[in-house]
Amino acid sequence: MYKDYNMNQIILPMDLAYKLQENDIAFAVNDMVEAIPDEAFSGFLRTTGCPAYHPRMMMKIILCAYTQSVFSGRKIEELLKDSVRMMWLAQGYEPSYRTINRFRVHHEVQELLRQCFVQFRCQLVKEKVIEDESIFIDGTKIEANANKFTFVWRKSVERYSTRLVEKSNQLYEELLEHEIIPAIERDSQKELSNKELEEVVQKLDETIEGYDNRIETTQDTQKRKQLRSERKAPKQYRKKFKDFAARKQKYKQDLATLGDRNSYSKTDHDATFMRMKDDYMKNGQLKAGYNLQIATEGQYTLAYDIFPNPTDTLTLIPFLNTIEKGFFSLPSFIVADAGYGSEQNYDDVLNNRQRMPLITYSMYRKEKKKAYRNNAFNVANWHFDQEGETFICPNGKRVNFRYTSNKTDKAGFQRTFKVYECEDCSECPLRAQCTKAKEGNNRKVYYNEKWENQKAYIREVLSEQKTGEIYGKRKIDVEPVFGFLKANLHFTRTSVRGKKKVKNELGFALMAVNLRKYTARQSHQPILGQQNGANYRKAIIDTVFYLI
Repeated sequence: MYKDYNMNQIILPMDLAYKLQENDIAFAVNDMVEAIPDEAFSGFLRTTGCPAYHPRMMMKIILCAYTQSVFSGRKIEELLKDSVRMMWLAQGYEPSYRTINRFRVHHEVQELLRQCFVQFRCQLVKEKVIEDESIFIDGTKIEANANKFTFVWRKSVERYSTRLVEKSNQLYEELLEHEIIPAIERDSQKELSNKELEEVVQKLDETIEGYDNRIETTQDTQKRKQLRSERKAPKQYRKKFKDFAARKQKYKQDLATLGDRNSYSKTDHDATFMRMKDDYMKNGQLKAGYNLQIATEGQYTLAYDIFPNPTDTLTLIPFLNTIEKGFFSLPSFIVADAGYGSEQNYDDVLNNRQRMPLITYSMYRKEKKKAYRNNAFNVANWHFDQEGETFICPNGKRVNFRYTSNKTDKAGFQRTFKVYECEDCSECPLRAQCTKAKEGNNRKVYYNEKWENQKAYIREVLSEQKTGEIYGKRKIDVEPVFGFLKANLHFTRTSVRGKKKVKNELGFALMAVNLRKYTARQSHQPILGQQNGANYRKAIIDTVFYLI
């Protein structure tokens, strides 16, 4: 005996939500997008042309597809025809892959994603899933959608540009020396500008044209042969100066594209070449990528941004600015690893933002080791005479204060050092172990008093029980987000190019991670107090069938 199965029987169309499980992720996606204020969608409204798909629906289907590790526009289009949850979210609509791709790189989508993160965090705070007293910050490198071997390096551009200037000046002097062209007016004697190079080419064209006219009007064969021979040099110079003008313009554009970076990719100008952790051959292969920075709590991403810096040190301050401007107010504790520990970052968090930085520095763990504390040649272990303001070296010599030095780094931050110099290192038996200074020079010690005070403050703060426990949560809070993103969601490479587009795509991916964790950890609770769609529709359908 079989259950009734008849393909020729007509059945009533039923709400697809009835087929979804009670805590299906589609309901979490639906409730969160519905919580976005209507004002956020005003930028998509058009008064002319064919009516567009509602941006709420487009947000829902893209977010839902990303939770299923589907990032291709064509595959999202296929899901709309196969997946029950996608058909329910789209309510029967089937936008093409072109429409999907155009929407997710739209400039207004960035504001919608920001609203999603804000609403999601508000709900987590309301449900007391997160404590809202600290945030954990970390970064990872995401490979860009760019060719691996189309790199442009700042050092190479600057070197080639310098050679071009030297060569063009040399050839210009040769032109004047051989009286091939008259001198031109120059703004600077150091290098020829693009306008001046073009002017030289124009003068050479006139010289070559003069030779052409003379060749045409001369009937003597030997004279014509001589003129052709004389015309070769101006032609060769003209070819070289045309090349100089084109290359100079190219180098100028390359430097403008580089900005403050050291490299960029020709196929994605916003991507910078970085060392990735998946260097299986261990040959130092560089890949074009972006530095993704996130702020988490409870293993949920609450804010994000992308940067071209390969290292994390210079990203903390602009990332904190992004959080305060677009996401939420900073909590009491800012937690990060040693990659963010610097004098500038400590100064900004403590003085400008009035928060407590639970951020270690590069030598924090090494300083705790016995070998470091027992190293007699380490300045931190030397005796310091407060009255005489001198250090005492392992050989008993006095290292006296000499002068104050100010150094400015690439970011424009100025650090102040007190420079101490040993009174005499010439006949010291410990010289080879103590210093690498050349013979005749004494050992110098550069002491940054402000930096040392900051490190002492961090050591004291992290030694306390409460703050130590908060810092101890860092690895289990922020690191699993990257693991989930790359290992579970399989998002390891972007599919779009350009910083703004990449930022949108990463926003979808990170919110997909949040939604998957939210639905996996607990039975679905309506976001922002909305009624559970599955239960509501199930109750209506059951009532209709009961009445029938």
